[in-house]
Amino acid sequence: MLTLVVGDGGDGGKPARAVATVSPSSSSSSGAGTGSGSGSGGSSSAQPTDSGSPSASAPPAGYGLREDTEGFRIAVPEGWSRSAVKSRFGMAVVSYRSPDREHRLQVYQVAEESPEASFELYLSDATPKPDGFQELGLTRLDDGPFTGSRLEYLADRIDGEPDVGTWHVIDERFVAQDGRIYAVASYGPDADGRDDELAQVTTAVDWFCPPDTQCDDDPAVD
Repeated sequence: MLTLVVGDGGDGGKPARAVATVSPSSSSSSGAGTGSGSGSGGSSSAQPTDSGSPSASAPPAGYGLREDTEGFRIAVPEGWSRSAVKSRFGMAVVSYRSPDREHRLQVYQVAEESPEASFELYLSDATPKPDGFQELGLTRLDDGPFTGSRLEYLADRIDGEPDVGTWHVIDERFVAQDGRIYAVASYGPDADGRDDELAQVTTAVDWFCPPDTQCDDDPAVD
């Protein structure tokens, strides 16, 4: 089933990465996943704070660690604002946006049984796509303990987002340390190049720590 979100629609990906060691603080193993959730805005939640805990390493320059009110940790560009909409599966769909609202990172839980199955459903005729949808590539990222897939595509319009011309989207869906499946998607104008969306989604996933899970302060990013 493709989980619906009370909001709009949207969606991201990275090559092999190192994965942090974790000890789940609550026993949640078999995770279930959620299809394409995409929330364009919606009700704002309390602003999450930057993580104040010391760490052996830190995200790249220009990024800060956020301890989101949905319980997960993530690295996002500094100065970005947060909003969230309810999902019919798992945690709320959380979006972080740049001050000009032309770039967005979206985080949500996936309902399907694997990243591959989630993208298979999203790319099927049964799932509506953004206007002007053009698939650029679907890549499996499985490497050692990391299991995930990345979809890259273009779209003429994303519901609830400003008109920036062609949108470039990288959507990565992966099995997190708690055994559940999550998605992190990066959106931005195609006109300013595609490296920024790739950097944003890979940094976010490298530093992602799911709810109710104790993750290393240093994810040993390559």
